[in-house]
Amino acid sequence: MLGTLTWEPVLDHLDLVAPSTARALTAWAEHDDEVARAVLVTSIDPDLADTAALTEAFALPPSASVNCVLVAGRREGDERIAAAAVRATTRADVNNAVKRLLDVRKASFLPMDRATAESGMEHGGITPVGLPDGYRVLVDARVAEPDESGDLVVIGSGLRRSKIALPGALLARLPGAEVVQGLALA
Repeated sequence: MLGTLTWEPVLDHLDLVAPSTARALTAWAEHDDEVARAVLVTSIDPDLADTAALTEAFALPPSASVNCVLVAGRREGDERIAAAAVRATTRADVNNAVKRLLDVRKASFLPMDRATAESGMEHGGITPVGLPDGYRVLVDARVAEPDESGDLVVIGSGLRRSKIALPGALLARLPGAEVVQGLALA
């Protein structure tokens, strides 16, 4: 498994994830049998939700964690928002890759209060699963490929008090997800 955490099937513990995440997982499972088997959840101390603290406390390989950041930009008065999911050992290439994909002049991180209000998720728990309609979900291609940490990745659950684990290749198949080469910088 992953680290020293106890993982259980997420569909049996939807109370551990944000409501929008629970709805998205349930709908996804109706179309992909692997979701019920392979998407897991664990409860954690909310004070350990940040990647560095989680990795240290539970002996997780650093590259197993996948961070999700929300980015926005404008083009001709139209706001475009995307979630960028990248391994924690990298960082999202907001100024080039994300900006180009959104087709905007300038892209910047969504302010945290807005990100949490619009997503219905908590700071430190934002996940690509269950974001509002209209948000693009960009997944760095390296997330889908197994690395030294294995094929499982750890993502937010929408809440600070839990984390989700699933194969990176399955996350790349999240409905609406776009797998992007070079989304992250090393």
